[in-house]
Amino acid sequence: MRRTLSPAVLITLVLLCTFSLTTANNPPFRQWLPAIFAPTAEPQYLVNVPYFPNTNLDDRFAEMAIFWFGQLSRSTNYTDVRIAFNNSELYLYLASFDRQLWYDTTPSSADLTAWDAATLLIDTGTDQSLSASSYRFVAQFRGDPSPNAAYQLSQRGNGGAWSAANIAFTSIPGWRGDRLNDNNDTEDRGWAMTLRIPFSSLGLSQRPPDGTRWRIAMILHDRDDASGTPIANQQWPPTLNPDAPATWATLNFGLPVYTPPAVSATQEFRIRHGLNGITVADAGVGGQDTNMCNADGNFWDRWGNWSQPPDKADVSVQNQSDIADWPCFAKYYLTFPLTSLPAGRVVVSAKLILSQMGNAEPTEAQPSLIQAMIVGEDWDPNALTWNNAPLARENIGSGWVGVMTSLPDWNNLPKREIDVTRGVARAYAAGQPLRLALYSADSAYHSGKYFVSSRTGDWNAQNRPLLIVTLGQP
Repeated sequence: MRRTLSPAVLITLVLLCTFSLTTANNPPFRQWLPAIFAPTAEPQYLVNVPYFPNTNLDDRFAEMAIFWFGQLSRSTNYTDVRIAFNNSELYLYLASFDRQLWYDTTPSSADLTAWDAATLLIDTGTDQSLSASSYRFVAQFRGDPSPNAAYQLSQRGNGGAWSAANIAFTSIPGWRGDRLNDNNDTEDRGWAMTLRIPFSSLGLSQRPPDGTRWRIAMILHDRDDASGTPIANQQWPPTLNPDAPATWATLNFGLPVYTPPAVSATQEFRIRHGLNGITVADAGVGGQDTNMCNADGNFWDRWGNWSQPPDKADVSVQNQSDIADWPCFAKYYLTFPLTSLPAGRVVVSAKLILSQMGNAEPTEAQPSLIQAMIVGEDWDPNALTWNNAPLARENIGSGWVGVMTSLPDWNNLPKREIDVTRGVARAYAAGQPLRLALYSADSAYHSGKYFVSSRTGDWNAQNRPLLIVTLGQP
């Protein structure tokens, strides 16, 4: 396979969060941001974006917040989006699983979205319709990663409509596959696009303060043949109307810190599958085993619709910057009931404890920052797939997971912590279960992390995922 990748695709990197693990394998830093949010009503889709001051954002690739959208099939694409910011710009990296890669060799602004392309929508204000605070950026995929203004388009809102505007931004493509602009039999794997939006292009003299909220949306455009057979766009959020900012998702600058109210007493509660009759549902999707990750069969028809067998007692979380290896990418979903918690109290803290049983390649693996996102829908653990799994509603926590260099000792597996206080506080206040999706923004090869799931036998019950919640008396 040939590839042409942007520099961001080739750099090994790690998302910053408000908590860390203290093990020999963890990077020795912790950062706290001053944005403070109590468990109040939030937008339906919210992305908390990490801030990396005075740094090249390419160097913090695997520490970026991540969200996703789309469906994977022979004619539809799935996309991961990483996002972060520094003092001067907002950075996004899109990785799209795509079977056929097509771009216009003689591009024009009128038909950029008739080929493989991405549209980014940003609104820095609060108007319900398009206005001067609304921005539209289009970047068409291409084979040459060099900056090329002919493959870009920028627009700005004006009286409820989009108008042409000369707004400076950068788009850098990358790809993995056999050949471009060719209906080849071997098929391609996908393409990437790095978008850099200077804050000065949005009328700002400095970065947005922590806690600033904008609106954001994404559209992925797809082309799979020379004639341009129509293919529906993939968009995020699902209910997006590109001309109505009120329907877009919310972008929050900085990672929020949960601060509980003052309490007079605290009590700890433990929630685990099988403990006191509790049922915890969990399932992995994507490249959860060798058959899905390394098989030579047709990924486009079956990979996105694979569900985990009931007797599979382990799960993995895996991602990387090389999109060619997406059949090994994996997510992990869990639902913890909170009905065993007494009512009328406040959440002081909550952490998810996972038992790590291995990683992809001990001699090459790098530590991973596993991100926890809340999801808003129930799901069937025996029918969950990559394509039907719920989207992330908000990234609420993360934790470092180190590398295991020896075979597991089942009586002494490494315990990895992820702070999920913000998610538990919201679920507890709403009388809902805690529904989580775990994923990473890893860049390095061979760094997938393997965990014991709730499906393991009773002989291994001590290694099942554990939710520890501390409640206080208000």
